[in-house]
Amino acid sequence: MEVDEENVPSNTASESAIGPSSDVSVNAATPPHPIQPIIPPPVIPLSAPVPPMAPIPTIPPPSIVPPIAPIPAPPVVRPLAPLPPRPPPIRPPVAQNGEVGSEDSDSDNDDAGGRVNQGAGEYEISEESRLVRERQEKAMQELMMKRRAAALAVPTNDMAVRARLRRLGEPITLFGEREMERRDRLRMIMAKLDADGQLEKLMKAHEDEETAATAGKDGDEEEIQYPFYTEGPKSLRDARIDIAKYSLVRAALRLQRARRRKDDPDEDVDAEMDWALKQAANLSLEFSEIGDDRPLSGCSFSRDGKSLATCSLTGAAKLWSMPKVIKSCTLKGHTERATDVAYSPVHNHLATASADRTAKYWNDQGSLLKTFEGHIDRLARIAFHPSGKYLGTASFDKTWRLWDIETGEELLLQEGHSRSVYGLAFHQDGSLAASCGLDALARVWDLRTGRSILALEGHVKPVLGISFSPNGYHLATGGEDNTCRIWDLRKKKSMYTIPAHSNLISQVKFEPQEGYFLVTASYDMTAKVWSARDFKPVKTLSGHEAKVTSVDVLGDGSYIATVSHDRTIKLWSTNMSSEQTMDVD
Repeated sequence: MEVDEENVPSNTASESAIGPSSDVSVNAATPPHPIQPIIPPPVIPLSAPVPPMAPIPTIPPPSIVPPIAPIPAPPVVRPLAPLPPRPPPIRPPVAQNGEVGSEDSDSDNDDAGGRVNQGAGEYEISEESRLVRERQEKAMQELMMKRRAAALAVPTNDMAVRARLRRLGEPITLFGEREMERRDRLRMIMAKLDADGQLEKLMKAHEDEETAATAGKDGDEEEIQYPFYTEGPKSLRDARIDIAKYSLVRAALRLQRARRRKDDPDEDVDAEMDWALKQAANLSLEFSEIGDDRPLSGCSFSRDGKSLATCSLTGAAKLWSMPKVIKSCTLKGHTERATDVAYSPVHNHLATASADRTAKYWNDQGSLLKTFEGHIDRLARIAFHPSGKYLGTASFDKTWRLWDIETGEELLLQEGHSRSVYGLAFHQDGSLAASCGLDALARVWDLRTGRSILALEGHVKPVLGISFSPNGYHLATGGEDNTCRIWDLRKKKSMYTIPAHSNLISQVKFEPQEGYFLVTASYDMTAKVWSARDFKPVKTLSGHEAKVTSVDVLGDGSYIATVSHDRTIKLWSTNMSSEQTMDVD
């Protein structure tokens, strides 16, 4: 703010005293200060004119008090940050009820009695602090006890654990206590005895155990030897002996024939296989026939190739004459849907399986000969032993069973799968059986000893079809993962994995005479033929309008039969000329 000239006395002398400039800058923010009054100098009046040349006597002016300049505004001083307050001296809390603790304080001013000098009074550690410290000490003791227990040697056998607990005077078991919990309890008891210095008691218990073990070794003749197998009836033992004799002869004949074909210069195996694959590549649809009112579930050729058997969800099985596929007989006896049908390899008798948990044995005239009862859940696939004396059945009760056809007796109840057993096949020698199930596992069993000799793991979904090759060392499996795996029994591993279909594989079958090709049936409405040399595709059999549930191959490979949920039977032949081939839409 500027001060106007009119506020300053208009005196010449005062103006000259103040200075040439009368403007004074004043800070607006500065509060007004009181200004001292200015005393003007005395003025001498002139009574007469003074000659211009006459000197005027100089009169010393009186002392002039200059005006006080405005006081400049003081600089703005920013306030300093407040200093942090000094923490009050730490004092132990006082109990609410007026009680004081007896524990020592952590302060440097503690005395022997746990008192703290603070000002004019004495304080003691509270009960809460004492309890906290006790809990810490207890936790530390437990930690040390656990470390000591971890270093002790504790028996792993549950019977030895019980014996040591008894010798230490502790209960051998508690209510609801399991083996590992019992062992941990013994460990803690031993650690506590070790911490308490009672090593004599511990060593005495150990010596008693050693004495008891020595006495047990001396009395081995009195120890009961439990069998590692389940004892079967005498008929099973006789059946195993009969199977062993049968399989040894068959295996010797197979090996002799293989050696002859290898050493004979006139035998050309590759040429034979090429001819068989060429015939398979020429497969064409010869007949298509409605098989039943409901979807078909199984089919099988007779030994001589003159008959074909099918079964359906109606529970009935039907016999068809070959090669015109004319119905000749109907087999009725099951109360639930039929799941599979199989012809005997030695005569024209056949067996059927059903969801009513039974299997039935029929002759070719449609007469019921035997009924096999024993499964506690529905049946899946069935298969005849190559000798024709035994029948194998797979069931959803997680077992497969072996039956004596002549007597109808159950010879073997075989467990081993964790889920339902679906497929079953026998080696052509008769020595082995293979089962597959919904646990994505295939197992190979030795029928002569009853042992599981191979567990074939590789499928990631349930395995539904299984088949042995006539060469004796190849096994094919197919399942819900849409793949077909070829296993080499000599190497005990998977040799080929065929991405065969776009849907699950319901059944697989090797050509039964030489095993030159493999046929797979699938829910993608097709069946496919694969070369047994390198397992490459040879032919795709398309014609069904629904899921293909079963397939079978005639002995010489000239006919292949497929059945489907479209209720039709389709017969594929290699003996037809091109003029006789049916047109397939």
